[in-house]
Amino acid sequence: MNRRASVTVDESTARCRGYWTARYVDDIEAQFARAAWPDGRVVIDVAGIESLDTSGAWLLHRQLQALRDRGIDVTLAGADTRTRRLLELVAGSADAARDPVRPHQPGFLEDVGRQATGQLAQYRDFLHFVGRTAVAIGRLLLRPWRIRFRLIAAELQSAGWNAMPIVGLLAFLMGIVIAYQGGIVLADYGASIYVADIVGLSTVRELAPLITAIIVAGRTGSAYTAQIGTMVVTEEVDALRSIGIPPLEMLVLPKLAALVIALPLLTVFADVMGLFGGLLMANTMLGINATTFISRLSESLTVSSYLSGIGKAPVFAGIIAMVGCFQGFRVRGGAGSVGRQTTVSVVQSIFLVLIVDAAFSVAFSKLGI
Repeated sequence: MNRRASVTVDESTARCRGYWTARYVDDIEAQFARAAWPDGRVVIDVAGIESLDTSGAWLLHRQLQALRDRGIDVTLAGADTRTRRLLELVAGSADAARDPVRPHQPGFLEDVGRQATGQLAQYRDFLHFVGRTAVAIGRLLLRPWRIRFRLIAAELQSAGWNAMPIVGLLAFLMGIVIAYQGGIVLADYGASIYVADIVGLSTVRELAPLITAIIVAGRTGSAYTAQIGTMVVTEEVDALRSIGIPPLEMLVLPKLAALVIALPLLTVFADVMGLFGGLLMANTMLGINATTFISRLSESLTVSSYLSGIGKAPVFAGIIAMVGCFQGFRVRGGAGSVGRQTTVSVVQSIFLVLIVDAAFSVAFSKLGI
């Protein structure tokens, strides 16, 4: 059986036959284009159409309209009730098809406004998340037997002990670089001994806590987001709620507690490794022995300088843990959303850490610390 569609023009009559469906729309359109249409009056006989769908009806309607626009009197013949209803349906939608609805393209100011509104809404949600976490901490302190010490210990090992190699290596290299760069300048003025002051103060007050926080944000904060986000995608968080376990109590508080403990300890470790790197470079390049370096270091460093660096670490830890967990709960959809929120988590954590560090610097300066 020939299921193809055809159009034959004989004098003033065009006979349509076959299956006028989406499968043969290209063939029908090509035959219409090749046909020699007479002037005056044309009868289009559709009695031979065996099957007609909306694609074929739309093509037939468009051809009828094109012939009428050329001034040809077109008459439709042989159409049964079903064909006429389909053609009437297509004709009723023809105006909308000729002028389709175009998607709205926001302008520059509108786009900026949308992004600003979205950021403000995200900060509002973050503050709400912080408030809920604070309430959960208060409830847990009133019922200390509900504290999950095993989870805290596991998170402490992951966030603290396992991070020591990378933190120590980068702090050691940082101390070498500071001592090398500062020693070159100080040697020209015969003040090489003061390289201990530069390495000690810059490492203990600023660089060690800041570098450690940035490393932890990229390493641990992203892991928090990925873990919680994956649990959201796989509906494990909903399963926890269904069995009566608060997700904040099980997923957020152990991570927060572990990081608040781990980051100050990592900062102390970074201080030691950074000073050791500076001592090694000063001994190698400037000929300053360890005894002289440590003696000068003890004179330049004060307890307030040391504690000012260590005191920042718990605040940085709270920011990193809260942002990481918050972005994990914001995951929607599939694995792509997990990757996007992980990236947002790292960027926002580092940004907020730098902002808070600048605020600490200004406050310490005003207080004379």
